[in-house]
Amino acid sequence: MQKLLLLGDEAIAQGAIDAGLSGIYAYPGTPSTEITEYVMHSKEAKSGKVVASWGANEKTAMEAALGMSYAGKRAMVCMKHVGLNVAADAFVNSAITGANGGLIVVAADDPSMHSSQNEQDSRFYGKFALIPILEPGNQQEAYDMVHYGFDLSEKYGIPVMLRITTRLAHSRSGVALKESRTQNEIRLPENLRQFILLPANARRQYKHLLTNQAAFISASETSPFNKLTDHKDKSIGIIACGLAYNYLVENFAGHEVPHPVLRIGQYPLPEKMVRDLYDSCDSLLVLEDGYPIAEELIRGFMNNGKPVKGRLDGTVPRDGELNPNIVARALGLADTRGRDIPAIVSSRPPSLCKGCPHIYSYNALNEALASLSKGRVFSDIGCYTLGALEPFDAINSCVDMGASITMAKGAADAGLVPAVAVIGDSTFTHSGMTGLLDAVISKSPITVMILDNATTAMTGGQNSAAVGKIEDICLAIGVEKEHIRILNPLQKHHEENLRIMMEEIAYPGVSVVIPRRECIQTAARRLREEKKKQETSKAEA
Repeated sequence: MQKLLLLGDEAIAQGAIDAGLSGIYAYPGTPSTEITEYVMHSKEAKSGKVVASWGANEKTAMEAALGMSYAGKRAMVCMKHVGLNVAADAFVNSAITGANGGLIVVAADDPSMHSSQNEQDSRFYGKFALIPILEPGNQQEAYDMVHYGFDLSEKYGIPVMLRITTRLAHSRSGVALKESRTQNEIRLPENLRQFILLPANARRQYKHLLTNQAAFISASETSPFNKLTDHKDKSIGIIACGLAYNYLVENFAGHEVPHPVLRIGQYPLPEKMVRDLYDSCDSLLVLEDGYPIAEELIRGFMNNGKPVKGRLDGTVPRDGELNPNIVARALGLADTRGRDIPAIVSSRPPSLCKGCPHIYSYNALNEALASLSKGRVFSDIGCYTLGALEPFDAINSCVDMGASITMAKGAADAGLVPAVAVIGDSTFTHSGMTGLLDAVISKSPITVMILDNATTAMTGGQNSAAVGKIEDICLAIGVEKEHIRILNPLQKHHEENLRIMMEEIAYPGVSVVIPRRECIQTAARRLREEKKKQETSKAEA
């Protein structure tokens, strides 16, 4: 049996390829990005003509995956947790349409907000949509769950969520591969009205989804990923969800936990297993990397007087990711957390790369606004969000993808004129275009700076859907041609660029300023690849 050393993300990708994947769709977002990249670079996937593409945003990716499932093929869509907010409309409704070919939705959560605005728990979305959820505890389970998840999806005709967290996504372990299976043939739904959510049809489909809930619970009760292990010390029973099991066992020699443990890897919660544990122990401790969703449910249907401990009562901190030391304290064991982080490295904020075009853009913007009161610049999510830090101190907001333009519009509606929005090229095509349309319709006095570095830089330099299209999009939306201005963000053009910025900031309508220069990281990578090709050509000659 072949074994590979894989990241959790890579294990999911390899699992999908081996399970007969036909298409994977995504918008890059840490910690999910490497799943799609792995498929893109896989020789097996290429030989099998697996479609692997970046969508303009998570919603379009979700819909493309649903379309492939409609055609009977196995599809996967990947996103980070906040990306699921963007895809939520299609995601929730896909539970009602159901799936035809197997459909897995991978949601990569980020407890402790290592690279995110919040630490929301995607399991709530899965529960809200009433679909099965899988949560691996290690890389092997991540691989195995993809095979299992596709089979589960096709068995019940339902999308399946695979929920992971940063620590699993970005750590490596040996993974034993299964025998690969062929891709599905095209096979349309038996009921060609299944995906038409007109109210009368949607009501029938929703009743079918509700009817299946008992089957989903039964599948959890017999799942190989839910396991109740009995031990003698019943002073406390422990429920460990997904990755939390690792944090638990690391506190005991030989990973031998003296208490009964229910390991959860599949949802809905296996109520019978939970009840058996609850009835046999004096109290319960619930360990989950994320929100206290299992704890809340257990408190609800096991409210018989015994203590249920976890994040809700403060036994485990309410925020942040789990670790073995937190679990040790919750169990009353010695905390062996080690030494504090040295002060010299404890606070080193990220910074823009030397030579980054955004550096010039922010310096010039600050100068253009110097005569006005502060607090006028609304920004977005990308490398340029670092403009909030010193030495720039140039932006005043970062809420969600695309919010810069609409927040600037709202501020201008309130009388804060002029107002400036700063957004990246990839974020603009992700979710900024509709906000620009709102501004054009309202003739809002705002200036939109689209920082075009020709890539999705923050997540590793993936292709940007905006390349070569920004001016045409702005014109089509209705921005006046004379108020779409292109800048070369270099110091030698400073006087001309500053003049243009000040003219457009003073214009009492919608204007777009596009500082355009390639990201220095992708430029350096491109030049290295070109040099390598030249050297290879010379050697072959």
